[in-house]
Amino acid sequence: MENAEKIILDLCGGTGAWSKSYKDAGYDVRLITSPEYDVRDYRPPPNVYGVLAAPPCTDFSYARTNALTPTNFRKGLEIVYACRRIIDEAICLQWDNHTIFNFKFWALENPRGYLAWFLGKPVFEFDPADFGDFYLKRTYLWGRFNPPAKLGNGLVIPDYIERMPGHKNRSLQRAITPAGFAHAFFKANR
Repeated sequence: MENAEKIILDLCGGTGAWSKSYKDAGYDVRLITSPEYDVRDYRPPPNVYGVLAAPPCTDFSYARTNALTPTNFRKGLEIVYACRRIIDEAICLQWDNHTIFNFKFWALENPRGYLAWFLGKPVFEFDPADFGDFYLKRTYLWGRFNPPAKLGNGLVIPDYIERMPGHKNRSLQRAITPAGFAHAFFKANR
């Protein structure tokens, strides 16, 4: 299979929703997520093709200001910086080993929140509705990647749109990368 040697690291990937299209296309997807893996201890293999990183947003959420437990930027940044270290190491491994440079993209995703204070302006913003999922959740992407094509001229306004679909485990549901966006990202970054 032509994609079998292309390694995709899915950092803090949870269910693997963001990397699913890569896996379906035969890429060597490695889901580096807790509890099996801790990104703070993970070292990337040589010849990584791309990295998807979705560190937890809990400590960067604007909504967290009303939570019983206060925001802990240091705790959240520890995971974000571990993801960045893995990305940087994956790039450096190819340069250091004088191998063919196969590294194509990296992207770090987090909902709109305080993380922008630390990483600066995102290179791409979207709502799941921009890709056909019928809810809004403003999300930022930082990195080096081809931007996925939004449907139409931007935001899709369906007859009925929710902030987030009702679900008894709403916070778990909110953490899953929207399928429409994930597939559009794959199409732009194969």
